[in-house]
Amino acid sequence: MISLLLSSALAFILVIFATPVAIRQLRKHNIGQFIQAEVEGHMHKQGVPTMGGVVIIIGIVLGYVISHFKFFTFGDGFAFSVQEIDDKALLAVFALVGMGLIGFADDFVKYARKRNEGLSKRWKFSGQLLVALVFAWGASRAGVSHELSFVRPLGIDLGPVLFFLLVLFMLTATANGVNLTDGLDGLVAGSSALVYGAFVLIGFWQSRNPLFYQVDGALDLSVFAAAAVGAVLAFLWWNAAPAKIIMGDVGSQAIGGAMAALAILTNTELLLIILGGLYVMETVSVILQVFSFRVFGKRIFRMAPIHHHFEMKGWPETTVIVRFWIISGMMVAIGVGLFYADWVSAGTLP
Repeated sequence: MISLLLSSALAFILVIFATPVAIRQLRKHNIGQFIQAEVEGHMHKQGVPTMGGVVIIIGIVLGYVISHFKFFTFGDGFAFSVQEIDDKALLAVFALVGMGLIGFADDFVKYARKRNEGLSKRWKFSGQLLVALVFAWGASRAGVSHELSFVRPLGIDLGPVLFFLLVLFMLTATANGVNLTDGLDGLVAGSSALVYGAFVLIGFWQSRNPLFYQVDGALDLSVFAAAAVGAVLAFLWWNAAPAKIIMGDVGSQAIGGAMAALAILTNTELLLIILGGLYVMETVSVILQVFSFRVFGKRIFRMAPIHHHFEMKGWPETTVIVRFWIISGMMVAIGVGLFYADWVSAGTLP
């Protein structure tokens, strides 16, 4: 429990104080956001410092790693020691940093070109696939179960090939889904804090009840998720509307990649559909819009992703953000409730 609190607190403190420094440096080098002209009401965001996701990534990694340094232990007093870092948690760190690097390259190309066009779809997707492939290989080496799982395994063994395909889909789909959602100030930062909070609870419960379903390294995964909660909440302090800094693709893709990694490593792959219901909704809105326009020549929404649809209907940006946070909170509550209910039904928890 102390590790969870320490990891989250360290990440929060690092990001809350590092972000203003990042804002000044980004302004100094004129690294600002480029806004699409068709997105009404967003032109005031033109030039707002972007690539703030770098601070989030650094905060998560440092908060997680430093929390393993022990200077005091109850009963033993002051004594320095280093707690072992689990290899599964290192895979989560890899997913975070790896997807973040792809996002950083995308943001940098936008900055170099001075317009809202980053990496081509081919290069962006190729990079995401490479990160996902390495993660899938590492997960298999680390002994991650190949069984398809909701709250716990469903008895469906995917085997190495289908497991690899599932990992590829989950990492790329979640990274892109979160990236699509990142169109309003604080929307991703606030909603991702809720999802990561769910994984803190899931990892902690799994570590406390190994006789029900053994998930090696669950506590360390919970510590990583706690660092993510602290980092994104601290970033939200500066990213809340009107944003003083934007996370950019480096932030949204890193957040999505780490989120999918936690679902795979805690064996809750299908539960992520519910926990990340907001991102599923945003992604589906884009798919439906493209399909309808290409097949029928008509648009379902005024603009996709769906948060822009409500903006174009006249909803203030802050209203859309708060209501979408509510949707995310409801989905997370349902997901955690289903997780808890399954454990109660097994007679493991009171």
